[in-house]
Amino acid sequence: MPDVTPSRVRVWDLPTRVFHWALAVSFLGLIVSGKIAAGAMPWHARFGYLVASLLLFRSIWGFVGGRWSRFGSFVHSPRSILRHVRGHGDPKHAVGHNPLGAMSVWALLLFLMAQVATGLFSDDRLEFSGPLSAFVSESTVKLVTSYHRYVGQRVLIGLVALHLGAIAYYRLRRKQDLIGPMLRGDKQLAFSAPASRDDLVSRLAAAALFAACAGAVAWLVSLGPS
Repeated sequence: MPDVTPSRVRVWDLPTRVFHWALAVSFLGLIVSGKIAAGAMPWHARFGYLVASLLLFRSIWGFVGGRWSRFGSFVHSPRSILRHVRGHGDPKHAVGHNPLGAMSVWALLLFLMAQVATGLFSDDRLEFSGPLSAFVSESTVKLVTSYHRYVGQRVLIGLVALHLGAIAYYRLRRKQDLIGPMLRGDKQLAFSAPASRDDLVSRLAAAALFAACAGAVAWLVSLGPS
């Protein structure tokens, strides 16, 4: 059982917070450039490559980042999820992502990865041709393009809407601020809990890791026709 001593704990390290807000801005940029702004497909592609870099970074940071940013900290059993829904969850689940929040994060990450991957191989025959579309068959290009345009984006918009709705619900009904900790990094808890590492060394390591991820995505994109 966790200690009952109240404490302020660093939960979200700076790299995780930067990832979160950069991803939010990039997602908005994808929606605007892909759906609203005419002739903005080059920007849509750039936002897509940025999202690819962010997701690659998060996939690695989920194993080496701060304690509460690691994937292992928000893998919950079906029983834990059910107990949380019934209001009898473990208090320690309030530190990082609670069971329902974890499900939302997993779904967003997986569908974002699918959207980025299909974007790389898609071709709308009008404004955009994915850099890797030349490496797969015509039937595959049609399949992934259809998913990218008509399935993936709608699922993601729905997931983001649910995510925002959950934030509003916790703020208005349960009086829990989920946005503040993702801005400041700290949570005020009713019990003590281990903090995430968030020092200069870890931040510089994260910056180097993201640079490497961005370089890997740039190399992948360069494989396509110029």
